[in-house]
Amino acid sequence: MDVAQRIAERRPAYLAALAGGTARFHEPRRTDCPWCGSPRLRIRLRTADLVQHKPGAFTLDQCGNCAHSFQNPRLTPEGLDFYRRDIREGLGGKAADALFGAPSTDRRHLARARALREFDEPECWLDVGTGRARFPALAKQVLPYTSFDGLDPGRGVIKAVRGGRIEEGHRGTLTGLADALAGRYDALSLFHQLERSPDPRAELRAAKTVLRPGGHLMIEATDLGCRYARLLGKWWPSYSQPRQLHFVPLANLRVELENLGFTVVGVERRAAHVPADLSGALALLLNRCLPKGDVPWRARPAPPLRLKLRRAAWWAAVPALALAHALDRILAPLLTRTGFSNTYRIVARRGEGD
Repeated sequence: MDVAQRIAERRPAYLAALAGGTARFHEPRRTDCPWCGSPRLRIRLRTADLVQHKPGAFTLDQCGNCAHSFQNPRLTPEGLDFYRRDIREGLGGKAADALFGAPSTDRRHLARARALREFDEPECWLDVGTGRARFPALAKQVLPYTSFDGLDPGRGVIKAVRGGRIEEGHRGTLTGLADALAGRYDALSLFHQLERSPDPRAELRAAKTVLRPGGHLMIEATDLGCRYARLLGKWWPSYSQPRQLHFVPLANLRVELENLGFTVVGVERRAAHVPADLSGALALLLNRCLPKGDVPWRARPAPPLRLKLRRAAWWAAVPALALAHALDRILAPLLTRTGFSNTYRIVARRGEGD
């Protein structure tokens, strides 16, 4: 089934879901920080859905006490499903393709495996949020004697088992499956999962439950201290609103891990950086300015002429996007030395006696 057919089939359901507006997709607004409880909140960002252009307005608040940033009001589970749906199916337009398909992640996956190999060669590794298990499939090149399993709420994890990319696939959430998987793994990865979790602390506790004593936890998370965040504002692709709920500062995460009995053995900012800030921002801007595409959450199908104009405009923008991507890669070695890294990586070892 092509994209046009999927759009036509899903339009009635989307229009029914939006008939009463988007207010029900949001929880009540918080007046305190979910991390430290401080009432000292300030608005960091107001934005719309710049990737899919689904209706709604979203706000990130930042705590003046601990610097934790969070979506406020937060999306309900129904709201999360609504805004995360279709993001990788080509229904959000070329910006989604540019942001999620563009720079190659292969080198990044291999670097992650090498980073943990410096501390351990685990017997079994659970990759949380594995999707179609691209990371485990590549990490086997670096850790050939490690057995990789995957955990994800989507159907892709089952397909990954059938394709031989992972040994076992667990469909669900880490917090929901932690007790069933208690003590099974001596390595666990949370790559950009804390941002998506309604409760990052619960995610960390679940990770501890699943890990064996002495096992290693590897986390990568968006770094809101990145200077690109201030420079690009709402066009900074790592904000990824409304799909990201929490942004935990590195200092806060270190303290929480230590409180849970972990020992932080490695911290990296430069090597974890994803060189896609300029190209991602340009893709978002183009997606905003170019003729609108056909999506199921709009009442009327886009006229064929507008779709042709949009397609032609995206092709015309390819040189500019290629230049922006080249600049991202060329400038990364220099800029990541001066506060422009957009991601941090932390490796922590679970204590032997708890």
